[in-house]
Amino acid sequence: MALKDFLNKLVKSQGDHNEANTTYESLLSKLYHEAKKDTTYFYGQIKLSQYPTYQQIKNESNDFKINLILFLPKVIYDESRKVHRPVDWSNKQYQDRNNLNLVRQSVLSALLRTKLTFEDQQLIQLMDEFRQFTKGNIYFSQWPIGFYVTQLSKHIASHGLSDDLRSYLMELIESDKFSNKKNYWGADLQKAKIKIEEAIFQQSDSEMVSPPYRLNEGDEFGTYVNEEIGKLLPEEAQYWHQLFFHTLSATAGKPTKKFLKTSKEIVAEIGNQKFKTLTNSFFDFVIKLKEQETQHTQSYRGQTYTYSTWIFLEEKNSIILKGLVWSMVQFHDSTSLATLANLAERSFKKIPGVGPAAASVGNATLYVLANSRGLEGISHLSRLKLKIKQNNTKKLIQKYLEEGSQKLGISPEEIEELSIPDFGLVNGFKKYSFDDYKLSIEIIGVGRTKMTWTKPDGSYQKSVPAFVKQSKKLSQLLSKAKDENKKIQKYSSAQRDRIDRLFILDREWTYEQFSKFYFNHGLIAPIASKLIWYFEIDNQKIAGIYSNEQWHDLDENSIPLTSETKVSLWHPIFDTTENTLGWRNRLEQLQWQQPIKQAYREIYILTDAEINTRLYSNRMAAHLLKQHQFSSLASIRNWKYQLMGAYDDGRDTEVARLALPAWGLTAEYWINELYMEDSFNEAGIWNYVATDQIRFVDNNNNTLNLIDVPKIVLSEVLRDADLFVGVASIGNDPTWQDSGTERTHQMNQYWSSYSFGDLNEMAKTRKQVLERLIPRLKIKSVAEIDGKFLRVKGKIRTYKIHIGSSNILMEPNDQYLCIVPSGKAADKTSGVFLPFEGDRGLSVVLSKAFLLADDDKITDTTILTQINR
Repeated sequence: MALKDFLNKLVKSQGDHNEANTTYESLLSKLYHEAKKDTTYFYGQIKLSQYPTYQQIKNESNDFKINLILFLPKVIYDESRKVHRPVDWSNKQYQDRNNLNLVRQSVLSALLRTKLTFEDQQLIQLMDEFRQFTKGNIYFSQWPIGFYVTQLSKHIASHGLSDDLRSYLMELIESDKFSNKKNYWGADLQKAKIKIEEAIFQQSDSEMVSPPYRLNEGDEFGTYVNEEIGKLLPEEAQYWHQLFFHTLSATAGKPTKKFLKTSKEIVAEIGNQKFKTLTNSFFDFVIKLKEQETQHTQSYRGQTYTYSTWIFLEEKNSIILKGLVWSMVQFHDSTSLATLANLAERSFKKIPGVGPAAASVGNATLYVLANSRGLEGISHLSRLKLKIKQNNTKKLIQKYLEEGSQKLGISPEEIEELSIPDFGLVNGFKKYSFDDYKLSIEIIGVGRTKMTWTKPDGSYQKSVPAFVKQSKKLSQLLSKAKDENKKIQKYSSAQRDRIDRLFILDREWTYEQFSKFYFNHGLIAPIASKLIWYFEIDNQKIAGIYSNEQWHDLDENSIPLTSETKVSLWHPIFDTTENTLGWRNRLEQLQWQQPIKQAYREIYILTDAEINTRLYSNRMAAHLLKQHQFSSLASIRNWKYQLMGAYDDGRDTEVARLALPAWGLTAEYWINELYMEDSFNEAGIWNYVATDQIRFVDNNNNTLNLIDVPKIVLSEVLRDADLFVGVASIGNDPTWQDSGTERTHQMNQYWSSYSFGDLNEMAKTRKQVLERLIPRLKIKSVAEIDGKFLRVKGKIRTYKIHIGSSNILMEPNDQYLCIVPSGKAADKTSGVFLPFEGDRGLSVVLSKAFLLADDDKITDTTILTQINR
């Protein structure tokens, strides 16, 4: 039957619903068979515009399309109940019925997206059918509610809001259909509810621009925001309510131009400064916010299980916060950018068993920082790249850095150097004036500063002067100085870590660039001035340090430099052993503690075994590591690694990868699953893994012969792997034997062999340092190096401290002594000169040596019980 004939017949038989319904079904069946010709799999919304029957439907009258819309819900519901009963999924008849119903659902959604003219009663009837036919496998939120609300909004805008429709809609938004949180479409329903509320509000007599909006108080953030907005005058609060409604649309990965335009208009009504002040206070609240843990107990088959759930931000509040972050993209002041950077750091902090606290909010902050004017936002991204551990987030930050570098026509490394703030420091020092008093900030080590007050006569004052506390202006200046001091500490640590990775990047500068970005940079100078640098003169590289206001070589000859002299970072692998030892002696004479391990840096050259295996190295294989500790450390060193779980995902191996774009290579460290019953956390992630071989592949994924790998690359990659083992190995755990946890024989055997076995390269370096240090310490008469041990003769017993693991054996029977180092392990070595920062293991070994040398003064009963056993 032609569609025109069908319409004529439908008009003549308006009362004969059965005949009309039969004709509708015939039409939909025809559409299904058209779609079936070129569609193998039916799922989701089907693209109907390409089929003739749908085009005919779309071109027909308004009444016809609305009648078809009103016909569909019951049929969809009835058929969905039938096809979801247990059936043979390979049955062709079943497949046809299921696919036809998907076509019906697509037609319903598609027609609601077209231009239609509804009557009040038709809109009420359609929503009632959605509500009525919401049982079994059809949920209310699966109906095209969003398209319905769009039609509703257009209807109200064109025809106004009748009393009947208003009453119906008020009852609708209060019904449980719009408050059901037990489905995956809750956010979409909330959007629909908000649009209905706005449609009702705009037709009211209110002089307000938007209906009042209260954040969900299921988290502390929602309560705080509601309280702060409640303090505002109604004429001010109304624009915040409007903004909250607007930010609920912040569900995409990036803001649209329309979103940003509307945000800017609303913010202008609030007032830029008022908006920034209050919004930054919201951000500060979230930065300090702790996730809330709720413990649950459940019984099943006679067993009682306890588990925890956490809440940081309620879902809708998280979306609003994300929208507020996007709305900050028009502001570029230092306070706002610093606050956003801190919010990013908090957002990516992990919640146990959950993951990042608020990843979508964190991603929004990264977007705003990347799109800020100047280089300050980029500098925050550079620091965050070193701080944040999630690989996908680090990749996103790198993408933003690369986009910024392309705009400026320089490399990502150069843009990072350009963006590092100096905070007004000169060689790590800065002063603030408080009338006749001065407050100085001085960098005294990596991530460490000292704040000092000076009186008008030049003498020191221990506390904050009273007049500063009494003055509002000076108190604000003091707060600014303290905030800046914290930033200096953070950036100092981040830049130390960045410079430590320059060895493998093959970077080179002119002396002019080097002076600007390193030697004369207020923040970085304290780091750069304690390092050894190469200067290329007449095609020859000369290593030098800066002392007595002059660059000198190892023989203390001055080095003539020009602005074009090439500068690079010195590495012992490029120098002789004699020169390396010479630099160690020189730095020791100067009492320079290097901020990174450079003169004492371990080098790794090819062994005969590696030459024989050709394509891989087993030097760092067969170690048992704590997986989470390894993963965190790998992330800090820019390796990408995915945690392995105890669930059956088909993986029993994983590869940690380090991209080396400067060399066109990728380093691979193979990691194996270590199965042990119940040895996984609440999230199902294995606690322990085993290490395997190391390989290098090029950009075409071809494995390189180790001989062809640049020696600096080989050395630094193996050093990273050695670091992972040296820190994350179970052999470093002093409580392993006494933990009470059942272990496999393999793990216990490995712990024993590693704890007291041969020294790795890092431990060998530690031994070299100890050999120079011990003769100058107060324990020199009772301490000596004995092979792989530091042997200490106490008053009660004699102890052997393993230089690698720091674990202890007691003579005469090699009884194990368990001492767990505290966070203050370095206190006992604070007066000892160490040639470099960053080796906690060295501090732990010395700390234990000082403690055991005076074992008769130990008061800890746990240690005493073992010693006297």
